[in-house]
Amino acid sequence: MTAVAGHGLPAAVENGVYRWDHTSMRSDVTLRPLDDDLLHQVLDTAVSDADPLEVMPPVGGPGGWSDVRRAAFLRFHRSRALAPVPVESSYAIMSGPAAVGVARLFPLDGEGHTAEAGMWIGRSHRGRGIGRAVFALLLDAARDEGFDALVVYTSPENTAVQRILTERGITPAPQGDTLRAWVDLHNTE
Repeated sequence: MTAVAGHGLPAAVENGVYRWDHTSMRSDVTLRPLDDDLLHQVLDTAVSDADPLEVMPPVGGPGGWSDVRRAAFLRFHRSRALAPVPVESSYAIMSGPAAVGVARLFPLDGEGHTAEAGMWIGRSHRGRGIGRAVFALLLDAARDEGFDALVVYTSPENTAVQRILTERGITPAPQGDTLRAWVDLHNTE
């Protein structure tokens, strides 16, 4: 067991799966390292519960989940977290037995031991405390991977992420059209 960021709350880690071990957060939310089976589950979630632009880089053509976009989604993850030499760590966000999104840590060059943190959650699962639990588990995963800090980018419209950050004493600052937050993993409340 490891203590969760600044709260002293225990998070259990077993076989790389991060799970809350405290009743003040959703105990059904876990992060499981992305593998090919989970990749297909999160693709199904994305297709049924998210817009392609919320979960992957843009792909040309008409909007929606075309066969081309589905293939691009699989290629994207297979070229990153599932590559022979992974360039990032990605986790399936599980709510009970259901894959409801993806969280990731992408190491940033030239910024010390810093990673960019990101996540997406299917629309029907938003507003239920999953993002808050995922962020806390992602902080633990980042520490376990040896990072000292995280960078979080979000849009000014994404008040949910802003609330998760400010609850921990982190203030996002404008950077162009986005907001950027710096998270010191050694001093985060």
